[in-house]
Amino acid sequence: MSNSLPLPFIGVPTSTMQIPGSQFFAHVSGKRYISSLTEFAKCMAVQIPSLGEDYDYADLVKRFDGIMLTGGRANVEPHNYDGPPFPEDEEIDPDRDATVLRIVPACIEAGVPIFGICRGLQEMNVALGGSLHYRVNEVLGKNDHRMPRGDDVGDEDIYGLRHPVKLTEDGLFQELIGESKTMVNSLHGQGIDQLGEGLAVEAVSDDDIVEGIRIEGHPNFAVAVQWHTEFHPEREEHLLSRKLYEAFGEAALERAKNR
Repeated sequence: MSNSLPLPFIGVPTSTMQIPGSQFFAHVSGKRYISSLTEFAKCMAVQIPSLGEDYDYADLVKRFDGIMLTGGRANVEPHNYDGPPFPEDEEIDPDRDATVLRIVPACIEAGVPIFGICRGLQEMNVALGGSLHYRVNEVLGKNDHRMPRGDDVGDEDIYGLRHPVKLTEDGLFQELIGESKTMVNSLHGQGIDQLGEGLAVEAVSDDDIVEGIRIEGHPNFAVAVQWHTEFHPEREEHLLSRKLYEAFGEAALERAKNR
């Protein structure tokens, strides 16, 4: 009989997308999110369909050793944070909004580790009472954080390092890599405006956009970042991304051992 410890069991809430050319909708997660999670956090991953109010979230999250919130094409709808309405052609995902905005407080209550990426950071902020800029590039004094566009733009252009972030002195991120700043990619239109209750800032861009947060009252790992950690975290230039996966995996493993 093997004495090896069980792999942590990680839930990944899905985005809801219409299948092109059909009337069918699917619950989806990007392949790269899942593969980076399983490889670098050393876990098993399972998708959580975004069904809004159809779950008992207190019961749901207790069945997992961790929750990862991925990026997504749609933005968090502004009625969730008392923001001005979106334009009519804005892509939305109300089922994912309703699901994840309930999962975050349930994770805090149950002490379940949680890791957010891009949209996941925005969801975590809104779930804790914060608000978002609709378009960071339209805010006076802010840079354009959206991904490069064009017919000849490839993955290396889209996910390449774009700007530095300053890491909070004596914060978790600084502790993980022993540096005061690092370079990150940038693919987001929205960004944090007002910070949610109980959140600590872990990283800030050179134009003062919050790029990393941590839930202060959480008993273990509860972190989100604005950049895309799933792009080649094995590369040395993405050291912080890899360290975040590893720290998330360690926290989830600890829960797995004690659950």
